[in-house]
Amino acid sequence: MSISPSQNSAEFAWFSALCDDDFEQLGVAAPHLQSSFEHCAEIVRTARDQGFDNILLPSGYQLGIDALVFAGGVAAEVRGRMRLLTAVRCGELWPPQMARQLATLDQMLGGGLTINIISSDLPGAALESEPRYRRTAEVMSILRQLLNGQEVNHHGEFFDLELQPPRVSTVSGRCPDFYFGGHSEPARRVAAEHADVFLTWPDTEAAVAELVADMSARAAAFNRTLRFGFRTHVIVRETEAEAKAAARYLLAGLDEPAGAQIRQRSLDSNSAGVRRQAELREGSDDEGYIEPGLWTGIGRARSGAGAALVGDPDQIIAKLRSYQKLGVDCFILSGYPHIEECKLFGQYVLPAFRAS
Repeated sequence: MSISPSQNSAEFAWFSALCDDDFEQLGVAAPHLQSSFEHCAEIVRTARDQGFDNILLPSGYQLGIDALVFAGGVAAEVRGRMRLLTAVRCGELWPPQMARQLATLDQMLGGGLTINIISSDLPGAALESEPRYRRTAEVMSILRQLLNGQEVNHHGEFFDLELQPPRVSTVSGRCPDFYFGGHSEPARRVAAEHADVFLTWPDTEAAVAELVADMSARAAAFNRTLRFGFRTHVIVRETEAEAKAAARYLLAGLDEPAGAQIRQRSLDSNSAGVRRQAELREGSDDEGYIEPGLWTGIGRARSGAGAALVGDPDQIIAKLRSYQKLGVDCFILSGYPHIEECKLFGQYVLPAFRAS
């Protein structure tokens, strides 16, 4: 198995573009980069070969391919070398069925499963934020009990279950870590009580420090501690000038109305986290930088994580270490195109953290 956070200064994960999120230039169609098993599997292999610890397999109902099925398809290629951070959508699967699928997948990975919990709707049946997060909390509680091999006696608002865990269990016999994020008040409440790793999208160092303090206090109220993950894009080149030029090129073909349409198409386009990404863009300078090294241009043509760390290797390393000092010990990274940027990060940045 690859180096774990306890053995290394940080966990580094890459991103496989299962949801049609790979481009040479944002907003410009690239059919050869569209989500497919072959393309996304090559991203996974690249991250594995570069020495990443984990890789996020995102999930979206409308776009791309299914994360759980895909994870099973690549499990043999990463077993013992890299974990899979597999996204599951709480509104789409019955928790006992999901527990059996996840335990089976963990066995296929030799114990290398981590789980990204998505507080999703049932497709075609939207639920308001407060009840949706209450349902998510119930799903996380049920999953944790079942994956810990415990009997479930749950009588909640959304699920009424009394059952034994499935015979199949994870390799460790324990529930894999839950990675979970959200800026809204109900999301933070759920994370404090049920998550293992709290994820945030790109933000300023001051805002990340405030978030870590807030979520640490919330978790302490439940006698729990959280790890913190930072989900961001990255553009690293030999020089700062080259990195900034690559950022400009990424947007050179973007039509602004098309960018707005892309953002609105996402299921999370009205979430608190997306609004925060918009605030960063609105507060940035003429080149799109909200603070040194943090560029908000990606959010002009993408919902969700809308900023990138941009710079030469020393600048990227310094920026990541600054976030580490604030309490972040997990970085989930991506870049465009994903295979090429993964190789650049593996060449220029990752060795500095492996040697520390």
